[in-house]
Amino acid sequence: MSTATIEPTQQQDVRTTFSTDDQQFLTFNLAEEFYGVDILKVQEIKGYTNVTKIPNTPDYLKGVLNLRGTIVPIVDLRMKFGMGVTEPTPFTVVVVVNVRNRVMGFLVDAVSDVLDLNAKDIQPPPELGNTVDITFVAGIGNSNDHLVTLLDIDRVLTEDEVKVVDEIPAEVSTVEVSS
Repeated sequence: MSTATIEPTQQQDVRTTFSTDDQQFLTFNLAEEFYGVDILKVQEIKGYTNVTKIPNTPDYLKGVLNLRGTIVPIVDLRMKFGMGVTEPTPFTVVVVVNVRNRVMGFLVDAVSDVLDLNAKDIQPPPELGNTVDITFVAGIGNSNDHLVTLLDIDRVLTEDEVKVVDEIPAEVSTVEVSS
């Protein structure tokens, strides 16, 4: 098994994120680009439905859903990544994931498939300097002649953004939210 030559600072990040074994990633589309998240972080995939908006939240936070008694904040990944607003289509879905011990939903254009990648097929994120924040990119996977940006789901939201989400109650109390 071969390993890629990478800078020492990057080597630590890649090795803690990826093992030498095959890993599975749920892949999805955003603006015709492919992204992937570790399948072990995915709880379920839910068809897109209207969400309950929460006032005074950032634009990328579309609102919340009641998922079997759990209030799930919904993040529009297109907006979070500066790609514009997601216009719902029949293929638009919410990928429900576990982020820092909290259930959250990420709104994506469409789910593609489950991708098996070996460590040799994963390259470290590109060096873009300090002007572009890509700390949430765990690596770039190569599959069937197209690249897949692999996300570190726990880093997609910054610490301050996580604090905003944490202020939303995680469970339904006596008030019922739309499901």
